Amino acid sequence: MKRYQKLLFAVISGLLLWASWPLRGCSALIFIALVPLLYLEERISKGEKGNIFWLSFTTFLLWNVLTTWWVWNATPAAILAWLLTAFFMSTVFWAFHFTKMKLHNSRIGNFLLIPYWMAFELLQYHWATKWPWLNLGNVFSTSTTWIQWYSVTGVAGGTLWILLVNILIANLATYERESEKKALRWNLGAVIALLLLPIIGSKFMYKYYEEKGEDTEVIVIQQNCDPWNEQFDSKSYNKTIQKNVDLAETLVTPDTRFIVSSESAIQEGIWLHDLKHVKALEIIGGFIEKHPKSCFVIGGTTYEWVPKGMENDFPARWLSGVNRYYYAHNSALLIDTLNVQHRNKSQLVVGVEAIPEWMGFLKHFTITMGIARGTLKTDPYAHNMSFGNHQVGVAICYESAFGGYVSEFARKGADLLFVITNDGWWGDTPGYKQHFEFSKLRAIENRRCVARSANTGTSGFFNQKGDVIQKTEYWKEDVIKATLKANTEKTFYSKHGDYLSRIAMWMTFGLLFATMVLTILGRIRHGKR
Repeated sequence: MKRYQKLLFAVISGLLLWASWPLRGCSALIFIALVPLLYLEERISKGEKGNIFWLSFTTFLLWNVLTTWWVWNATPAAILAWLLTAFFMSTVFWAFHFTKMKLHNSRIGNFLLIPYWMAFELLQYHWATKWPWLNLGNVFSTSTTWIQWYSVTGVAGGTLWILLVNILIANLATYERESEKKALRWNLGAVIALLLLPIIGSKFMYKYYEEKGEDTEVIVIQQNCDPWNEQFDSKSYNKTIQKNVDLAETLVTPDTRFIVSSESAIQEGIWLHDLKHVKALEIIGGFIEKHPKSCFVIGGTTYEWVPKGMENDFPARWLSGVNRYYYAHNSALLIDTLNVQHRNKSQLVVGVEAIPEWMGFLKHFTITMGIARGTLKTDPYAHNMSFGNHQVGVAICYESAFGGYVSEFARKGADLLFVITNDGWWGDTPGYKQHFEFSKLRAIENRRCVARSANTGTSGFFNQKGDVIQKTEYWKEDVIKATLKANTEKTFYSKHGDYLSRIAMWMTFGLLFATMVLTILGRIRHGKR
């Protein structure tokens, strides 16, 4: 195969990955998207010339840029994100290739890609440059009747499904001898069964699943403030909060329990030790006094003093006016007649809300979006907020992409899930649409209804099967209401989180160790000769 033909195959894989991705793509294409790249790997592993790292880098860079080009609208750091993610992906693919060459250079060896890739996706949830947006299992957010079994496996089950089918299809091209016809038929049968059985099983689950829980009336507000020109303007702070209250007033009833508004809606700046002098809380408190059976869930920027002895904590910031260190948070607040509860965002957007510690020289500088500076202080774990007999889990923006993290809310007793976000940074692009889709996956994984409030994206309600009950239009001030089922039963996934990915991680450690040992032994034997 000539060099340009290899490059063409790599490009085809990248285009297929992009063409399968929500929302304009066809998700079924994901089942063949990796086949051209796997075909290249097979030929190179059999001795044909070619650099599998750079070929796979071509595939993954193309996929990243075409699918998430809209990140550029929020930050020029998008270029670094595309390059780093493609580099990590191609490193994983190269590691699989190297291990296959050492351990089992055959069709069976192709299955070694599975633990490597699934372990990488788990790392995408935890390391400094977190970016689970393109984890393969997310692709089925537009085909929710295919993946009702995510309540057992989570998104990782979708990744496993995709990899298995791609590998089996790629293996079909390697049967050449007449004597292998029987094995070919078995492989073809396995492909068909693996494609159809999960879909058929999911269709039955979808048909017969009945929503559980107490009826709970929830209002969602889409305030529609322009984040570039209006939301962070100090002159608009109280106007924005009054708009929220006025919109809620149009739909609130004695049965309303929750009014959900967006991330960062309160920009007045809330010092957690002094809540009495915050005008926004006064305005919302006046509304709650009129409707004491309801509470307000809303996002805001909060601050607190750094405890003594913690001044060297990386997120600590210096406040020159009072010569003290403080923390800044992106918080969710629950405001009722008794108190103000809050939780701080744990999963931060790298380059916007967080700077890796090895880039500490940028700690006190604005690097993106004109407002983000340094690193926010996070909560170490997910925790719920309570109102009446309800426990609610509130995911802030990017957190809704982290399936295992959101499952912590359900595991700890949340009967409803809320997502509060501000998707206006990206403009009218696929970004806010893709983000909207994650709420479907979280609903299925945990069998929890989800209420989603976006400042300037799309807001909506989702039932426990991932169906969209109601949604708003883009760039339109709106308020909507729905009755959701507050479910307390825990799914298998809610109880155990990303167990498939954890198993893959341990398998990867074993494979890497075996590869290292065989490489060393091979060099020793070669040296003796």
